[in-house]
Amino acid sequence: MKTLRIWPAVVFLIFLVALQVVPSLWRELSFPMFILTFTAPMVCALGMAIWWLFASRATWTQRLLGGGITFAACIASILIADPTMRSLAFPIFVLPTGVSSFALTAILLTWWGRRAPNLDSSLRSGTAIPAWSAVTIGSLGFLAWAAVRSDGIDGSFKTELRWRWTPTAEARYLELLKTRPAAAKASSPADGDATGETIGDAATDALGEILWPRFRGPNGDSVIRDVVLDSAWKETPPRELWRIPIGPGWSSFVVAGNRLFTQEQREDHEVTLCLDAASGAELWTHGTQDAERFWEPVAGTGPRATPTLHEEMLFVLGATGILERLDPRTGKSVWLRDLRKDAQRSPPTWGFSSSPLIIGSNVVVHAGGADGKGILAYDIDSGELRWQARAGDHSYSSPHRARLGDQEFVLMLTNNGLTAVDPESGEIAWEHSWEYQGYRVVQPLIVDGSSILLGTGMDTGTMRIDVSRKDSEGNFYECWLSPAMRPDFNDYVAHRGHLYGFDRNMFASIDLETGKRNWKGGRYGNGQALLLSDADQILVLSETGELVLLEANPKRLTELARQKILSGKTWNHPVLIGDKLYARNGEEAVAYALPMTKRSAH
Repeated sequence: MKTLRIWPAVVFLIFLVALQVVPSLWRELSFPMFILTFTAPMVCALGMAIWWLFASRATWTQRLLGGGITFAACIASILIADPTMRSLAFPIFVLPTGVSSFALTAILLTWWGRRAPNLDSSLRSGTAIPAWSAVTIGSLGFLAWAAVRSDGIDGSFKTELRWRWTPTAEARYLELLKTRPAAAKASSPADGDATGETIGDAATDALGEILWPRFRGPNGDSVIRDVVLDSAWKETPPRELWRIPIGPGWSSFVVAGNRLFTQEQREDHEVTLCLDAASGAELWTHGTQDAERFWEPVAGTGPRATPTLHEEMLFVLGATGILERLDPRTGKSVWLRDLRKDAQRSPPTWGFSSSPLIIGSNVVVHAGGADGKGILAYDIDSGELRWQARAGDHSYSSPHRARLGDQEFVLMLTNNGLTAVDPESGEIAWEHSWEYQGYRVVQPLIVDGSSILLGTGMDTGTMRIDVSRKDSEGNFYECWLSPAMRPDFNDYVAHRGHLYGFDRNMFASIDLETGKRNWKGGRYGNGQALLLSDADQILVLSETGELVLLEANPKRLTELARQKILSGKTWNHPVLIGDKLYARNGEEAVAYALPMTKRSAH
């Protein structure tokens, strides 16, 4: 009797295991390697199927019936799996487990049958036991993943797996909301004359001074002046003021007076909420009128953008594309636009992620639509579309206000490169082509008045261009492209001729003139950073929720102090106003008073 031909299965199995293990050991994971981690299992599965059907030596009953049963188990594993396991997690986990358990069972039983000296000859030489055992174990390998869910991917692209029956952070938060008094729910445009109500005197209180108006602070650069922190945290540690659970979302805070504004997901609605800065208590909430919920397998669900404050106006953009102007005192909606309709497109891979930019009388967002609908500008009073301009079709970055020479521009970094637009007319002033089909997240950074840093993650790096000079072909002069700074979604800061930020998931510094690395050291995951320019200090919020105080020193990494302040994956940008730090992630929000040696103006 014939035995199974197993050497092709051995080759495919080794190939499958290698392509699953090697990327996990690779510290500097490149974009092609990332793509390979979930395309290779599909190729191996196809190879295994071809081997089984045409080269395994199994009987045709075993090939067709056994193969059909295994394929049915594969399809069933998709149908009964948790929804979070049906996208990236399926090729990374479910498919390799089912395929490898099928192949490994066939290989081991065939090998054992050939070599077991005391085994009955019919068992030793036949294909029945290896074939049907492989079908059984392979099917169980597929179906077992029905007990697991994915809670997203961390900055190193490692999937966070949990038992399916354990409650998610969002589920725990929603249960908590049922047991506590809710904040007032503001009205929507469809409510007509409804004014909405707020807790206490919030509706009549003055908004107060706008202290942190937009994403990354007053100038959009994560730079704070007039603050010097005391680094003796062991003697005088940061003092927790309050801690509250919060819904999923990657928004940061904006701040006016005693109010904090951010966004979260609550069941099937994207919600803007206003918190009391002193206690964390909700003052009001405003949810989308219709069900709006965006989810993708890397970052999960929830809004991505940070609100923007301007005078008595609050602008918010949800991941599904709902752009609204709200009254920051009450949460009442003044006007609403839907980017899906205006840009004639569905949400991009990572959702609509553009934090609104106020410039003049316009609010500007990136939509990525075709036919010149890349950047959209709306009148801040009426919501009327004022102008539109072409830009790339996807970006996690936001429109950026910049003065270069004596001109002001709106800069937008996308998959096509950098686009500069006249803020009044929407006419494209110039474009710098630098195509990249991965993801671009970080903001353009202006240095020396005419140079711009463009950061791109994975295996690409940061480019410095000089818009006051052109090369022989008429393109802006590219000063350098440095692989020593490859920020994924972690904005960097420039200080005294040097750049500080995340090179993948390690903190690093490079020279701004040459792009050469000064040092690379701190393992803070994919965190975020604030520069305290007058203190020569950098405040880092790590991916695991640790607050780390560094010296802004180009010669070496000098860690001054650290303290754990948040639990869970932390990608959101922190906010520092005077000695008050406000931080959040997709599970909780906190406020801390930091020890200072010099008080800020606030």
